[in-house]
Amino acid sequence: MKPEDLERLISTEMPFGKHEGTPIADLPGYYLSWFARKGFPRGELGRLLALMHEIDHNGLRGLLEPLRRMHGRR
Repeated sequence: MKPEDLERLISTEMPFGKHEGTPIADLPGYYLSWFARKGFPRGELGRLLALMHEIDHNGLRGLLEPLRRMHGRR
């Protein structure tokens, strides 16, 4: 993981599905867990979803709050 990956979680939106347009950092845990069970997409999107799943699974979503404030989200 690179430090800029955390910023990408805030700025990258889900490009498809039920949560299309939602920043990856705001995706619900059950959705991230579904991807973990079924398989993450290939490429950058899959890498970011897997990272967000790890953050969520380990109860570390609070780490993203300072970045959210910097980007004017929530």
